[in-house]
Amino acid sequence: MSHQFQGKWISCAELAALAPRNVFHRQLEPLTLDCSEHRNRHVLFRKTFVLTKAFERARMLITADDYYMLYVNGNFVAQGPAPSYHFQYNYNEIDLTPYLVKGKNVIAVHTLYQGLINRVWQSGDHRHGLLCDVEIDEKIILSSDESFLATLHTGYTESGTCGYQTQFLETYDCRAREAGFARPDFDDSDWASASICTYDDHTVTAQKSAMLVFEHVAPVQIKLEDNRVFLDFGATYVGYLDAVACGNAGDEIVVRCGQELSDDGSVRYALRANCVYEEKWILGTGESRLSWFDYKAFRYAELILPKGARFVDAALRARHYPFELKAALKPAYAQNEQLRRIWELCVNTQKYGVQEVIQDCMEREKGFYLGDGCYTALTHMVLTGDDSMVRKLIDDAFCTRFITPTLVTCMDCSFMQEIAEYPLMLVYLVLWHYRLTGDKAYMAQNYAKVVDLLDAYRAEYEHDYLIKELNKWCVVEWPANFRHGYDVDIREGRVCHQAHVSINAYYIAAVRFANKMARELGLPQYRDESPLLDAFYKAFYDKERKVFKDGESTGHVSLVGNVFAYGLDLCPDAETKQNILAMLDEHTMSSLSMFCTFPMMWGLVRNGEQERILNALLHEGTWSRILREGGTTTFEGWGKDTKWNTSLFHLTMSYGALFMADVDLKRILD
Repeated sequence: MSHQFQGKWISCAELAALAPRNVFHRQLEPLTLDCSEHRNRHVLFRKTFVLTKAFERARMLITADDYYMLYVNGNFVAQGPAPSYHFQYNYNEIDLTPYLVKGKNVIAVHTLYQGLINRVWQSGDHRHGLLCDVEIDEKIILSSDESFLATLHTGYTESGTCGYQTQFLETYDCRAREAGFARPDFDDSDWASASICTYDDHTVTAQKSAMLVFEHVAPVQIKLEDNRVFLDFGATYVGYLDAVACGNAGDEIVVRCGQELSDDGSVRYALRANCVYEEKWILGTGESRLSWFDYKAFRYAELILPKGARFVDAALRARHYPFELKAALKPAYAQNEQLRRIWELCVNTQKYGVQEVIQDCMEREKGFYLGDGCYTALTHMVLTGDDSMVRKLIDDAFCTRFITPTLVTCMDCSFMQEIAEYPLMLVYLVLWHYRLTGDKAYMAQNYAKVVDLLDAYRAEYEHDYLIKELNKWCVVEWPANFRHGYDVDIREGRVCHQAHVSINAYYIAAVRFANKMARELGLPQYRDESPLLDAFYKAFYDKERKVFKDGESTGHVSLVGNVFAYGLDLCPDAETKQNILAMLDEHTMSSLSMFCTFPMMWGLVRNGEQERILNALLHEGTWSRILREGGTTTFEGWGKDTKWNTSLFHLTMSYGALFMADVDLKRILD
């Protein structure tokens, strides 16, 4: 049962008076919003109170829009919530028992209203605020209201954005009046009373997934050369640079972070993923501490010190979703050193990459993407036995029906994008979850949503049993240079009029999976697959060459187009399968990328092609290439230069671990 808050949504006067605005729309019906005002607002709250007697248990129910960091009596406690929509907004339950004391206590909360339209949060919507209750021995003793004090943190100056306007680069000034605001003895006498949010329309619900955990990572190397401090943390992590330095008040330290080094040994802070990780840190009096609010993905850092400034200490504070490895590498693979290295690469990517949602990349987008998220969430579940990330993906994806019944691409955010195959991949994930958990009630709950989704596709896009006239982008394979000349105009931002093999294969497989769910639930089949298959073969199958064409209006044959027929089990006979495998042997798995490698591997599992699976895993151009190029996490592709803006911390290729784990994968996937 959800907690019934006594607290009110509060903010600073500027943001509390804003009326919410709509940020949702179909991708091809764009909505232009001015985000030049009310952005990058760091709003601080403090509340001092006295506990007059001893207690057994204390807890706090808390949320904030867009995000909060909570401190109690000067100690960092937690941060959140996981991204969500305002009408089912997540709140967290936090145990405060270790932090509160008999006598005077201070709660301090740092919140951010980012105010940008991007893939991270539902921001830019003019909704901000803090909501909380504190319970002592099951009795609410304080709630968010006008007795809280609030102010803007003036220490954070906007110095540009990075990625796809994913985050603000932070110039942090330790001289700011608000620096150290979480200390119990901080002087807040000039702060104003918090304001009740005039137009609040949030509906809150308890966050079902876990909160982040943090690890202290000490540098494996510290090198001081003249005015430069070089730090290597041994691997790429997601998190914050915690640094201490001293000098004269007003001294500026340049802080640069990166995932690799330049040829001269300096930190490559202009990332391949189009993020420039260069910021300023302005010192105060005495020892100063760098205080980032937003996180980065980095391995290296360097500090460029002004004359007279002195470096004291630094560490990396890594953040990630709780992770306990429960799966094991197949015994037959465990004897091979290279396979062990690939396993560790994929496992570590999952451990340190999964955040409060299944993101694609850790720096440029930070987005909760539905498509590749299905594969990486499944991998996370197989590795850990924890289905919470899979459930969040399924639940939040179906929640986007309020935007369109055919769903959107990126969840819990204000960036509107639609990719045609992603919702169809979600159908597979619903059945995969059931096969791993046996939770029939959850599948039954989602089966009704699957039917609604497929009915919507049928009504909007199915013509004579073929999917066409798509007003959604169809990725097929990404990046485009891995499409093997796929001969259909699938460019983003336009309607694809032609029926093509990729999206129709995804669609038939989704219908087939819906029928499999219906059988498990003792229900009539969703619909007859036969007319869809007949139309598929008539439009795309070349009977003479015994392979599939890319589209209904082309004779072009590509490996990419045939991957989906093979991987999604649509080949009409054994000869066709062998012809496709011959194409794979010629081009190798390294010629495929994020969206074709998985179904191809899936097909190999189904057909017992163990040698080809092993060859794909060990091929010098796939996961071994990532290792050879120094990767400690999987890349957005097989190599650093395979894409114009390659992320070097991207979750998708971590699904390699799924095909190495000691599990009955055929039973799960088919």
